Parts: sequence; C-alpha cells; structure tokens
Amino acid sequence: MNISIKKRGGNVDFLKRAWAEINLDALAENLQTIRRTTQKSAKIMAVVKADAYGHGVKYCAAKLQAAGADWFGVSNMEEAIQLRGHHISNPVLILGYTPATQAAELARSGFAQTVFDLSYAQELSQEAVKAGVTVRAHIKIDTGMGRLGFLCYDQTAMADAVAEIAQVCALPGLVCEGFCTHFACADEMNNDFTESQFQRFVCTRQMLADKGITFTLHHCCNSAALMRYPHMHLDMVRPGIILYGLPPSPGMKDLLPLHACMQFKTVISMLKRVNKGTGLSYGHAYHMPDDGLVATVPIGYADGYIRTLSGKADMLVRGVRAPVVGRICMDQLLLDVTNVPGVCEGDAVTVFGQDGDQTITLDELAAQVGSINYESACLVGKRVPRIYLQNGQQIGKQGLI
Repeated sequence: MNISIKKRGGNVDFLKRAWAEINLDALAENLQTIRRTTQKSAKIMAVVKADAYGHGVKYCAAKLQAAGADWFGVSNMEEAIQLRGHHISNPVLILGYTPATQAAELARSGFAQTVFDLSYAQELSQEAVKAGVTVRAHIKIDTGMGRLGFLCYDQTAMADAVAEIAQVCALPGLVCEGFCTHFACADEMNNDFTESQFQRFVCTRQMLADKGITFTLHHCCNSAALMRYPHMHLDMVRPGIILYGLPPSPGMKDLLPLHACMQFKTVISMLKRVNKGTGLSYGHAYHMPDDGLVATVPIGYADGYIRTLSGKADMLVRGVRAPVVGRICMDQLLLDVTNVPGVCEGDAVTVFGQDGDQTITLDELAAQVGSINYESACLVGKRVPRIYLQNGQQIGKQGLI
C-alpha cells in the first residue's frame, strides 16, 4: 500500500487534545433575534440551567446579561448561587424544587422560587416566617406536562387548584409575583394540544382574577412556543435551546435565523496504514474494506462522544468528511481518512461545527443515536475545555488547557 504519512506539522497546537469553541457574539446575536421576535411587552428569561446547556454558564450568562436578558432561569439552588458568584445581578427564577429550609438563602440572594403545590408552599412560608424573610414565588400550574404544578387539566381540577392557590397567596412570608406553566408539545407541528394547554392557563388565570388574585408576571413560552405562538408571549418568555443557536426540533430550524454557538474540535494523534480486512478497535466489529489510512483521535465517550455513535458518524478533517470506524473507546476513536488529501498528524478535527463548506450539526449527531440536540450539547464532557471567542479573539476559557 503506497500511502504516505505526514508526521507532525498539523495546523493546531497538539497540547489542545480536545476543546469546545464558544462564540459569544453568536450568543448575543441569538438573543437579539429573540428580542426582535418577541412581543414588545414581554421580558426575556434566559434559561442557563445545566451549565448553559453545556456551553459554560460563567461567560454565557455574563454575555447574555450585557446583551439585555431580563431574567435568568435555572434548575436548582446550586445553579442560582453559581450565577451570583459570577456577578449576575438580574432576577433569577429557580424552576425546580428547593428545600423549604433554604428560605433565608432564597430571600437573601433575591431568588424567585417556583411553587407547585400547597404543602410545599406552606413549608416554605413557615421557614420564611421563622427566618424573618419574604420569598418571591412563581405559582406553577400543570396544564398538560405532567411534572410539577397545581393540576389544571379540566374545570374541576382548575377549581380545586384555584382554591389552593388562593391559600398560597395568602400565606405570610411569600410574595406571589409570577404565574406560569410549561408546554409539552410546542415543538410539534400539530398545535392542538399546545393551544389547549394555553386555554387552561388563561382560564385558570381568569378564575384567580375573579377572586381578586393577580400576578405581575405571566409566562408559559419555552423556545418552541416563543417561535410559533406570538399570542402566548404574555409578560415574559423563557428561551433556552435557541439562545445557543439550536432549533427545538429539526423541523423548526428555519423559523429563526439562529447561529450555533459551540464547535467541538480535537486533533489527529496518529496516522497508520491499514491493510484490507484489518479489524479495528474493541471486538473487531469493523474491518477495513480496502487498504487505507486510519487516524487515531484522542477523544471518546468520556468526553461526551457516546459509544452509540460508533460506525454512524463523521468528523471533518481538512474540510472532508471522515467516517468514525470501529467502536468508540473511553478516550480515543478511529477515523478512516483515506480520502482526505494532505492529511497529517496534528491536523485539527471538527467533531461538530464547520470546516470549509462542510458542517456537522448537533442535530445530525442526535438523529444518528435517536436523541435530541439538547442532550448532545449537554453531553460534551467537563474535561473538554471551553474556549470563549469574541470578535474572533479568545477572551476566556473554562477548564484545563
């Protein structure tokens, strides 16, 4: 086999084993696109849970605050405290459960807490009174998601919920400023169920208003609903995945001009000539169909490139698609680079992102394993450093590199 191997001399510093590049300008532009799309009266709650969907919350939240985000949404108390540690001063809503014993911390840090049933509200009230504080609360109703919230699936349930919410709003130590729900099917093309959820929300809100109970903020739109249902924007919207330039579902990718914020890159650590029929990686599940050139790449499932992608995905080398061959290992995998002109050890490899006129998207990778882009972004491992770019220049990093 007459295939030459070019040794070191690739186009990146090999010490950068693997890294994710986060484009903060794209993040800010996505927020401005959302702002232009959203009803003028609606505030924007930037959802930055799960370390900003794997992008790194420190730099992303700072950029979003500077670009005009009104609120931030997180999953839990730890994430909220982390935001304050990164000098985020905007209001923060904790979307999930927080132990009632944390009432003093909620009040001290100015966090708003989602309240989803009467017993939890009573516990939170008791702890707030004991600590001599007042906790900001957003009442959540369950209109069809089936997770947290006062059950509001039909008129009987709504009446029961309204009676309980009235009790919550009368509790000492709580100020109920928000009223919200979450949509289950807003990213699906059939809008019937989302419309029914919205009507349940509106009906319950009116029943409360008839009792003299009103709120400052009403919000129900996630990314998909924000894009598809302007009449549901109300007082605030809660974009998550679209902030990072990713569509809520593949069928929605053309509804807004979004820019993906993350690219994941690595390098070729070794090239080898391999004969036809040679078995590769664990179990020899793959054999070379012809004589060729194989590249070893120093990432694996410990970096979030899951084993299920074995034999299904491509990566980009010098702007050419190179298939992943053999089983993906914990720290390494193999690419068939036989058809990549001029390939050499040390060359950059684009795991997902753009190289030349070729692009590999997170939607593509997710589809190959029957998942969604949300999960694919969050799976990029913590040992993969994040490099933050602004105006084409590196302005920060998160992790070791």
